[in-house]
Amino acid sequence: MARYELLNNIAHKDLRVSTRFGLEFGDCVGMVQAFPTEFAELQREYPIFFRKDAAGEFQAVVLLGFDQRENLFLHRGGWNGSYLPGVVARGPFLIGFQEQVVDGQLRNEPVIHVDLDHPRVVTGQGESLFLAQGGNSPYLEHIINVLRGIHDGVQAGKDMFAAFDELELIQPISLDVRFDDNHAVNLTGLYGIDRDRLAALGATALHGLHRAGWLEGAYLVLASLYNMRRLIAEKQRRLREEEAAGQGQAA
Repeated sequence: MARYELLNNIAHKDLRVSTRFGLEFGDCVGMVQAFPTEFAELQREYPIFFRKDAAGEFQAVVLLGFDQRENLFLHRGGWNGSYLPGVVARGPFLIGFQEQVVDGQLRNEPVIHVDLDHPRVVTGQGESLFLAQGGNSPYLEHIINVLRGIHDGVQAGKDMFAAFDELELIQPISLDVRFDDNHAVNLTGLYGIDRDRLAALGATALHGLHRAGWLEGAYLVLASLYNMRRLIAEKQRRLREEEAAGQGQAA
């Protein structure tokens, strides 16, 4: 169970965070939530889809594997990718809000909380959060930027996906993938941008998406689907390794 505390450089001066990856850190998941603020980075390495959350609202996700607990980007305690999705990179941190007086007015200002029971929180190893003199470490500054992107991306996502849905651009996708003669998978519950519907939009609708800043996002989602080839190739490679290992044990 999470145990969040407001982060400060006195109570948490010795706190360190592991930046390794693996099952013990909860990284064995087949997809994670994504945000429009990171689409430009994500589309270079991950396939971006949509799914509906518990409330029936659309959210963006990136596909990491072909099973609920399969992450094909994990490799020997590392992450085989140059960009970490924000929800992975943030580790044990999240943004909360606290009433503070700013310029004489009471406002809800964003503040950072840390989950002290998160498996990445360690002592004596990992990344430090504060410098010896009390300032933020480069790692914490990076986390602040990640959290800011997530915070901005939550509202951007609601607005973007509502605009896409209004134009019926988000359509269900069923992915039937065959890796070899003995292994295949069917992924359901995912949605994507309908390329034909996007191409058929009139000038007014296109201009509206462009003016709002959402048109680029639609094309980034479409471009990201080429990363399915990489993901399939990695799955096929691992299946061959498993088969070879099984044959070796049998011999």
